[in-house]
Amino acid sequence: MSASGLSIGFGSIRHARSRPAAHRFAYRSYFMRVPLRASAAQPWSLRMLGRNRFAPFSLQDCDHGNGGDPLAWITRLLAEGGVHDADGEIWLHAMPRVLGYVFNPVSFWFCHRADGALRAIVCEVNNTFAERHCYLLAHADGRPLQWGETLEVAKVFHVSPFCEVRGRYQFRFMLAGARFVARIDYHDDAAGAAPLLVTSIEGRLEPATERTLARAFLAYPLFTFGVIARIHWHALRLWLKRVPFFRKPAPPRLPVTPSAAQPATD
Repeated sequence: MSASGLSIGFGSIRHARSRPAAHRFAYRSYFMRVPLRASAAQPWSLRMLGRNRFAPFSLQDCDHGNGGDPLAWITRLLAEGGVHDADGEIWLHAMPRVLGYVFNPVSFWFCHRADGALRAIVCEVNNTFAERHCYLLAHADGRPLQWGETLEVAKVFHVSPFCEVRGRYQFRFMLAGARFVARIDYHDDAAGAAPLLVTSIEGRLEPATERTLARAFLAYPLFTFGVIARIHWHALRLWLKRVPFFRKPAPPRLPVTPSAAQPATD
């Protein structure tokens, strides 16, 4: 049986770099979409998916936030960012551990009001230096976010050695029925230039059942091990293309960076 609301999304990840050398890739992927409040009230019982225990797939509190209670952490982060009315469901979009291993380059926390409106999105970014930073996307005037609108935030966190820590991200999220899309454009603010990087994560949501989880496990064996392997493989390819390399700066002083007060315009 499916846990109420717990979903798995089958889709793809795409990434395209425009300069100084073109580089792009795409591969099939999956992700979990977890209703945190509902799961806390009624924990799921699936052999294929464990919560803070070993299983073929597992979701571990230590992989997100401050490593403790995820609801307590996200509630405090929102409150410190001036968001006090996200008292509805909070959905965590992330890759699960596979046979005990995961590396999530980015996870998303979709935070709703009690009336169902989307109040804020937290983008939790990890780099390969075991550092983590969050970008809080919310309107300063308290109005809800709209699916499909563009939200902008300054880039302050080192992710790739082939990108400087400067410029800005533009995020766009869409959820239409069972289809989910997240698009992230990175602008390095080079004069008159298109985005340096365009990344998208998309998938079609299905209830997380023993059957759908087994299908993911068999179709994409050792998937999360492949994520970190691909990161290093594409880094080697960029180095061979003579893309400039930038040393890692000190991490940002604050753990959370808020978005601009107003959405960006296209």
